[in-house]
Amino acid sequence: MSVPAETVLHRDDLHGSLGSPAMGSINFLNEVMGRFPDAISFAPGAPHTSFFGEIDVARHTARYLRHLEEERGLKPEQAERLLYQYGPSRGLINDLVTHALRTDQGIDVPQDSVVITVGCQEAMLLTLRALVASPTDLVAVVNPCFVGLSGAAAVLGVDLVAVDDTDDGIGFAQLDEVCRAARTAGRRIRALYVAPDFSNPSGGFLSLEARHRLIAVAEREDFLLLEDNAYAFTADQPGALPPLKALPGGERVVHLGTFAKVCMPGARVGYVVADQRVRHASGRTGLLADELATLKSMVTVNTSPLSQAVIGGILLEHQGSLASVVSAKAALYQRNLRLLLDALDRSLGPGTGAPAGVSWNRPRGGFFVRVRLPVPADERLLERSAREFGVLWTPMSHFYLGDGGDRQLRLACSYLDPDTIEEGIGRLTRFLHAVCP
Repeated sequence: MSVPAETVLHRDDLHGSLGSPAMGSINFLNEVMGRFPDAISFAPGAPHTSFFGEIDVARHTARYLRHLEEERGLKPEQAERLLYQYGPSRGLINDLVTHALRTDQGIDVPQDSVVITVGCQEAMLLTLRALVASPTDLVAVVNPCFVGLSGAAAVLGVDLVAVDDTDDGIGFAQLDEVCRAARTAGRRIRALYVAPDFSNPSGGFLSLEARHRLIAVAEREDFLLLEDNAYAFTADQPGALPPLKALPGGERVVHLGTFAKVCMPGARVGYVVADQRVRHASGRTGLLADELATLKSMVTVNTSPLSQAVIGGILLEHQGSLASVVSAKAALYQRNLRLLLDALDRSLGPGTGAPAGVSWNRPRGGFFVRVRLPVPADERLLERSAREFGVLWTPMSHFYLGDGGDRQLRLACSYLDPDTIEEGIGRLTRFLHAVCP
């Protein structure tokens, strides 16, 4: 019997986004972690597993089913069928999400302005697809940028333009120049993606003054702000600031959120708040959320009703507010961040004999610390770090548009325990003494 000929496709005939650095970074890190399972990994920004013991999928689902019966008047068989069937593209738990946003974050929007998505990643994809209508459209990003956003842009063929982060969170002078350059070139900035609270990967933070200023720039230059809110809950509460969406001028803000960090990453439930008005050629007006729901119906059809039921049940068990849920988690992440920074100070700070040129930022929340080195922190160096010293990290160059970050690395501390953080920084210290001049 003859062996069928192999079907070979040429990579050049596949979509160009497959060669994007953003697309390969997560797979690369997973591959390295798989080859060095005994290494301590500061690479993934995953939630701490100790909180998974609080999750009871059956109980949460039952609580949501009871809500459907008592509050929406469904019979038990109707409520169950709602979770077993395809669901509406806009979502099932929109009322609970809007209540939580109003209670916890001061974001007061109608429930039809919310679309429940498959994680925040789908929220980004849908929003970019809806807003970028022409090859002349651009999306600005604070650089370095979360690879989920830059990767989604690559898949969609959306052109990005970088605005570097600064001590103020964003370079406003450069943002002005980017807007001027776009107009001169006959292009327009449609949106700016920003994570104002402890961004991934740099831990950047926008002051209240900077938040107001950013909204003013968006109004003046006529673009939207895409606000990624994933890490705001980790703020030290006396220093917590309102999200952009809750500030005056918040109608300029499309708010992107997720329950991955605060509830359960495996549920893959996120949301997008898009209450901007859309005027049709007929004169009829609707919401941007309507357009996103239409797009979603052709992407994932709907977000899993069972997953939504789990998140809905958690919200109901806490009277519609996640404040009590996130407080314990925020305390753990604050502790881990403090332990990481303390270990860096003791091992690599002034007076320790650390190699010259090693420094790091000091975020007040979030999962990440950015470390600057006097040598290139590339994938080859990461391989040596894992093989010879048993410690993993993420090259910051993965997060930059174009060149940048080649002498920086990212440390994530969210899912590690105190002893592991201490041992990991010890290994990192020995590694840096070996590779830095």
